[in-house]
Amino acid sequence: MDDWLLTPGEWSAVALSLKVALTATVVSLPFGIGLGYFLARKQFPGKSLVETVLSLPLVLPPVVTGYLLLILLGRRGWIGAYLDEWFGLQLVFTWKAAAVASAVMAFPLMVRAIRVAFGEVDRRLELAARTLGAGPMETFVRISLPLARRGISAGAVLAFARSMGEFGATVMIAGNIPGETQTIPLFIYSQANSPGGIETSARLVVVCVIIAAVALGFSEYLERRHPTR
Repeated sequence: MDDWLLTPGEWSAVALSLKVALTATVVSLPFGIGLGYFLARKQFPGKSLVETVLSLPLVLPPVVTGYLLLILLGRRGWIGAYLDEWFGLQLVFTWKAAAVASAVMAFPLMVRAIRVAFGEVDRRLELAARTLGAGPMETFVRISLPLARRGISAGAVLAFARSMGEFGATVMIAGNIPGETQTIPLFIYSQANSPGGIETSARLVVVCVIIAAVALGFSEYLERRHPTR
């Protein structure tokens, strides 16, 4: 029985993974909604280029994405140098860096789901709201957003699940520091390189499956509680 009880190190990895995934999802969701709506509604020069750049994390090796983030956010990086100088903020090799890596890797999945959802919203309902005196923001909040909430929920769940499983970019920018940046995938990787690690990692694999199932179940619960009208 004790073989299935998580060790303190495993609990730390689970807690950190949840913290990183939730932070990455919550922080990136408003940007995902805005960009998904913009891409679904607007046509502009260079749109295909924007979509290509957005999709790059899906096709690039994760370590390459992590390397680029390191170049940008490192203490002497293009952005990291200014963050350090102006705000005294250092992201690299902290849990915040893991959250940034997870958000970047999951963002394309989130935006794709949200874009499709807004694309399926009946434009006639939006036009009807505008003719009744609703402004653009009111129409978005009261018409477009509720009708697209299924896709938004799906995008958030996808982003959360992808963040929970992020490895390559995270190890590049956040490292593999026990208790600091060691998420579940990094913990399993470390265990796999030690004697008997493959067998003991089964506990965290089960935990990952349970967390994913709970996330999907919560999404379904929200959908049943707020049926489409």
